[in-house]
Amino acid sequence: MYVLSNMEIVYVYVKKRSEFGRQCNFSDRMPEVNVDIQPDPVLAMNFIERDPIDTGVQCASDMSEHEVNTERFEMETRGINHVEGGWPKDVNPLEMEQTIRFRKKVEKDENYINIITQLGSLMDHCIKQNNAINIYEEYFEEEEMAGVTDEPPSAKTINVFRDPNPIKRTATHLSWHPDRSRKLAVAYSCLEFQRSSKDMSYDSYIWDLEIPNKPDMAFRPSSPLVCLEYNPKDSHILIGGCYNGQIAYWDTRKGGLPVELTTVELGHRDPVYNVIWLQSKTGTDCFSGSTDGQVKDQPTETLVMDISRKGILENALGAIALEFEPTMPTKFMVGTEQGIVISCNRKAKTPAEKIVCTFSGHHGPIYSLSRNPFYPKNFLTVGDWTARIWSEESRESSIMWTKYHMAYLTDGCWSTTRPAVFFTTKMDGTLDVWDFLFKQNDPTLSLKVCDDPLFSLRLQDNGRFIGCGSKLGTVTLLEVSSGLCTLQRNEKNLASAMFERETKREKILEARHREMRLKERTKAEGKEDEAKEEVEEEKPEETLAREEEEEEEE
Repeated sequence: MYVLSNMEIVYVYVKKRSEFGRQCNFSDRMPEVNVDIQPDPVLAMNFIERDPIDTGVQCASDMSEHEVNTERFEMETRGINHVEGGWPKDVNPLEMEQTIRFRKKVEKDENYINIITQLGSLMDHCIKQNNAINIYEEYFEEEEMAGVTDEPPSAKTINVFRDPNPIKRTATHLSWHPDRSRKLAVAYSCLEFQRSSKDMSYDSYIWDLEIPNKPDMAFRPSSPLVCLEYNPKDSHILIGGCYNGQIAYWDTRKGGLPVELTTVELGHRDPVYNVIWLQSKTGTDCFSGSTDGQVKDQPTETLVMDISRKGILENALGAIALEFEPTMPTKFMVGTEQGIVISCNRKAKTPAEKIVCTFSGHHGPIYSLSRNPFYPKNFLTVGDWTARIWSEESRESSIMWTKYHMAYLTDGCWSTTRPAVFFTTKMDGTLDVWDFLFKQNDPTLSLKVCDDPLFSLRLQDNGRFIGCGSKLGTVTLLEVSSGLCTLQRNEKNLASAMFERETKREKILEARHREMRLKERTKAEGKEDEAKEEVEEEKPEETLAREEEEEEEE
């Protein structure tokens, strides 16, 4: 068919059936030889004979490798909480009178007394045996510690937990289960200003380490969670800081909705970047910090991060990282957007007295702030392109620091089992493990976890497992080698000596700098006095000259 669209002329070509020819009918028949080419001996002259010839022969059969990407299989664990049982059918365990009547009936039985007597003697024997012998005693602990140092530092991926939502969000905060450490709570949110989509989910999750395909539980807040923390005294309770400034509390026994939520009026004006539980009798006290410049002792007190101690909110520094050490219950520290660490005192009477001192050394926001678990006077800060180790006795400068990296540092933490080891994450998706007793200028182990930027980091209490959260919501669970999580021989003494030596060095340098500044200030004041004397000497001459000029004019 031929069509001219512009002129709207259509002409159809039609071919008759008779012009197609006869229809083809295929059938079977015997093969026929059409061409038979006989061998030509003359062509053999063109070939060259190879002598000798080396040929490899494989005794084993050839094997081929095939890969198949199977469908994801979702597992689900279900259990039964057996509270009380063994009662006869005619006894209701909820009725107190029936249970008491049945107990008295059983206790009067002669077999009951004989059985209890036999079991009591067996239990007494087992308890005495357990008290006499420690079956978990380590007999060759020193030999094992000495052998660990020969193993090269390494880490391997154990599991990967991906954000199940179609629109991926950043894994902004991680928190390990305080008791079993078999679960990991992850807060998901988008921290890029005005980049969040309307269809983006607000949910955050608890993951079971053995079931990576499906979250163990989902939290459904009114606003995306920026941080999420387990209560160390009650593993069913969690606290979360929301993007809209509210603080939410969850009880995992009551579902995914928050059981308590602070009002907008009493909350923060900016996203809550960090929440920490405090050591108290009730176990319900907590701190929250936000970039609005306020640290709230929920729900009673508010401290404005104004280092001029005037309490002016407009001059306050934005709080990002919080640190509280239970062994120092009166102190807490705040890492700010401006790269300054503020040390505070909880028990001070006035807000001005609560801000004790400051430590300045970073060029950008401090994303991580943590005390050394073995030496709490030394703390680690992570910000801009470096990680720095500080001492409370040296306020003007850090005592140790890493080199300036090409990629931005996003998080960091100390090892819970080794005083000389700490971890940092970077924007290029790399996890660095530092051991300053082994190497100071470069990390002991640098591991490329993923291609996306890493934003969060959390180490398990045993020091072996570490979780890393990425920008696209992927949480990678890593297991470090035993050498990085086992205390080395004499490591505590060596780390303490290094901290003290570097602190003393910084004190000497600070004293030298103060002395130089004092000399410069004295010189500047001397020059100012000389300048004033010259001005005073010139004034009578100027006055006399002015009088002579006036007399000439008259």
